[in-house]
Amino acid sequence: MHFNVKEDIIELTSHWNGERLEDGRPKVSDEDLEELRQLTLEEVWHPLYLNGYVSQFEEHLQKLHEEHKMVGRAVTCSYIPARPDLEETVKAIGTSEGRKGTCNQWVIDTLVYGDVVVADMFDKIYEGTFIGGNLSTAIANRTKTGGAVIWGGIRDLEQIEDIPGLQVYYRGVDPTPIKDFVMTGFNTPVKIGGAVCLPGDVVFGYGGGVIFIPSYLVKEVIESAKKSHVKDIFGFEMIRQGVYTTADVDIDVWDKKMLDDLIAFIQTDDRGESFRNLDWEREYVAAAEDAAK
Repeated sequence: MHFNVKEDIIELTSHWNGERLEDGRPKVSDEDLEELRQLTLEEVWHPLYLNGYVSQFEEHLQKLHEEHKMVGRAVTCSYIPARPDLEETVKAIGTSEGRKGTCNQWVIDTLVYGDVVVADMFDKIYEGTFIGGNLSTAIANRTKTGGAVIWGGIRDLEQIEDIPGLQVYYRGVDPTPIKDFVMTGFNTPVKIGGAVCLPGDVVFGYGGGVIFIPSYLVKEVIESAKKSHVKDIFGFEMIRQGVYTTADVDIDVWDKKMLDDLIAFIQTDDRGESFRNLDWEREYVAAAEDAAK
């Protein structure tokens, strides 16, 4: 049993073909993270669902700030209730790997720019407060743009709320310090409520909950979400003008004429400027196939 093993992380995330971080996690580019910040939760969710990733969203969480979008690369960790023999073994392993402090501190000590801690604390709130003021400050300092998703508790809420740029999703608040827990995984698969997260997944948190985006699907998600975004801009405008009805717009496959009108809108309207590099060939193929039925 070992923690944060680079070779295991690479094997676990074998669908990723790009650059990796020092610990082996997929390094989704900062540019792609910034693209995701411009999208909505529903736009990001939809292409995942179509690809069969139906367990990527969890909404049963509280959040530190209402209007703060959190986007970053997942550092995962999981815990179970302590028992003496297992706790002794885990502490010995941690010591042999040069780790200091408690096993929630082990994770935070490894964070780098853009990371988000994703911790399964088995929904422990009383004496399950994964972070307080000190560790939250460390997260903000190390990640700059990141934060945490904790299936468990936090403490020092008033202190944490004042840390600039930090966002945290959590299950509850309690004044007790953390105790009686033991690590079972570090950068391994974790379960947050009904959602599954792998190390290096992109964590997207806003509004109603958190989505975990598989690293290798990020570019596809961005392209699909941007198409949905500009289709909404165009569709809302056409409905306002009375050109198309809601029934026309709210269908999966648009016909060629509507696609032509969409492309013309993107090319001529200022609102379409950032979407002019999108390729709509697949949509035209789908329109032709639908018309031939």
